[in-house]
Amino acid sequence: MQLYKNERTMLFLDGSNLYATAKALGFDIDYKRLLNYFKSRTRVIRAIYYTALMDDAEYSPLRPLIDWLDYNGYMMVTKPAKEFTDSMGRRKVKGNMDIELAVDMMRLAPRLDHIILFSGDGDFRSVTQAVQDMGCRVTVISTLAVRPPMIADDLRRQADEFVDLVDLEKELGRAPLPPRDDDDGDEDE
Repeated sequence: MQLYKNERTMLFLDGSNLYATAKALGFDIDYKRLLNYFKSRTRVIRAIYYTALMDDAEYSPLRPLIDWLDYNGYMMVTKPAKEFTDSMGRRKVKGNMDIELAVDMMRLAPRLDHIILFSGDGDFRSVTQAVQDMGCRVTVISTLAVRPPMIADDLRRQADEFVDLVDLEKELGRAPLPPRDDDDGDEDE
């Protein structure tokens, strides 16, 4: 990946897309390592994480991650997810953050040299082209390593550079948890 120390760079993380991509690849993202990786290689102005949250839930499994990111160098953009019943009577949840992410890319691009987009969503092709027309370089990080690929072909082609997340696993992946010593099979000794 081409990174330059003096480039004004922003990271845009499509939370649900990045989570699904890492899960499909079989590893978890270590967000502290991710931010440090880019800060050590380029001038990161900001890292923004976009996600929708269930508003009425007493506890969301995302809440600890959201809080940790918010206190550790990430700007959070959230909105309530909408719950609805589809035509077959099934309960569905919708929480798309594409518009918020695209608006922020357009708004901030004039002050940036490089945008790094963590998403494979083809809906970002047009905004990628628009910010490129403003003079911004765009790197897209997703994956081709699973079937079907997590990156839309038209977004991959539009990007100035595509980086497969699988190639960054050593740098950005969370170390596996060590085996627990307390599970030796003996209940009472």
